[in-house]
Parts: sequence; structure tokens; C-alpha cells
Amino acid sequence: MRQLGQLEAVVMQRLWSYDRPVAVREVLENLRQNRTIAYTTVMTVMDNLHRKGLLTRELVGRAYRYEPVQTHEEHQAAVMGEALAGSNDPASTLLRFVEQMPPDEVARLRQVLASRAPKRKSRRR
Repeated sequence: MRQLGQLEAVVMQRLWSYDRPVAVREVLENLRQNRTIAYTTVMTVMDNLHRKGLLTRELVGRAYRYEPVQTHEEHQAAVMGEALAGSNDPASTLLRFVEQMPPDEVARLRQVLASRAPKRKSRRR
């Protein structure tokens, strides 16, 4: 799992915003609201994302319909996990990451971790 290139990221953001499989033409029309881009460029990017395992596709009529394999959050978590796995000291890397977070995000992280912590069983004598 690697970080996405600039155009790949833009295309994936569009695909994550849909809640259904979409054709290249639909993504193209969406992208053309903000930039000039060729059909073949979008088709190539989506095909590359499929080959990289980020998109699934199904032939519907004469066109493929594409859908992300993971949610945006799942993808980001995988990228972060890979960064930690590639570190010589994952704990230190994670600590540096948390130190850079805004205080409100650190507080939210604490809440999430506390809610997922295993509950201790009380021991009766």
C-alpha cells in the first residue's frame, strides 16, 4: 500500500464520495467540473487503480463500473500501518505522530482508545 499520486488521489476521492459502482464517464464528468481532462486519462488512472488492487470492477454492458475495495478511512489506516511497519522504532514513530496532532484530536483518540480497552474483571475473594 503506497500513497496515491495526485491524480489517483483525486479520482479515489470522487469514487469514495459515491455509494455505488460508477463508470469512467461519470467520474470524467465530475472531474470536468474543475479541470480539463481526457476520457483516456481517467480510464487509464482507474485501470491502474484496479491493477493495484484499490478498485474492483464489473463489466456492465460495454463499460466497466468501478468501486473502491476499501473505505477512505480503511485506506488511510493501511497507509499509516505501512509507515509504522517501515519504521525502525514504530512506537517512537507513533508517539511523534500523536505529538503533532491538535489537542482536540488527541482527546478524541483517548476517548476511542478508552472505549476499546478491555474491561477488567473484578476479582472476588
